[in-house]
Amino acid sequence: MAHSVDFSPLGQKTTYISEYDASLLFPIPRSESRKELGLENNLPFYGVDVWTGYELSWLNAKGKPEVAVVEFSIPFDSPFIIESKSFKLYLNSLNQTRFSSWDSVEELLIKDLSSVAGAKIAVCLYGLRQGVALNIDSIAEASCIDDLDVVVEHYHPAPDILISDKTTRVSEYLCSNLLKSNCPVTGQPDWASLFIEYSGAKINQEALLRYVISFREHQDFHEHCVERIFVDVLNRCKPEHLSVYARYTRRGGLDINPFRSTDKNAVPKVGRLLRQ
Repeated sequence: MAHSVDFSPLGQKTTYISEYDASLLFPIPRSESRKELGLENNLPFYGVDVWTGYELSWLNAKGKPEVAVVEFSIPFDSPFIIESKSFKLYLNSLNQTRFSSWDSVEELLIKDLSSVAGAKIAVCLYGLRQGVALNIDSIAEASCIDDLDVVVEHYHPAPDILISDKTTRVSEYLCSNLLKSNCPVTGQPDWASLFIEYSGAKINQEALLRYVISFREHQDFHEHCVERIFVDVLNRCKPEHLSVYARYTRRGGLDINPFRSTDKNAVPKVGRLLRQ
């Protein structure tokens, strides 16, 4: 199977299929981007990619439509990510497919997605009356750095901007809503809120904000952007503990939210945000 993004459905004229077809899923190796970051062997992080699907529908045994919100959790060490347009096309292929139960839908999603990603993917379906996956979280717990008055000169990743004060040790939970990157194939903008939690030498917040903004013209996938940010902060500021989490706005009914941490047991603190 060809895994190069050049062969993916992104940017291509598409026929939308409404009956089940797992072959629509397109894997992309994580190794390609990680090699650029010098991460060919031991990874310096743990984590998960949390996807939310807002447009999932299928037919029950009697042909009546069912609708749900679905959350997917893809482990950080899966060999492949799943290209987002192919993911959407695959979910669309369930629209006119009959299932005997919600459990059978969940089981099929786990089987197909795990097979393509090369690792076990967790899947949770939510009925719209449950509201669990639909509540809007607050970023109030984190300190937002967006109001800092900074001069911005870089719109491509500039890790040399990052500095820390080695004489001051802190534990901080910071966020910015100014992260923007671009799809590496279509050039479409990807918007996100970024959360950085760390302990260690105090990171200069003005420098951090300028660094976040420096991704504004960068072209890469969501997962790769978060891993680049993680590695840059880790290498430049050398925190004792670090977690990086981005909540990207949805496109085509899907949002992608990568989380990376030095702590194997760490989990994201926020769920769906206002722009999602």
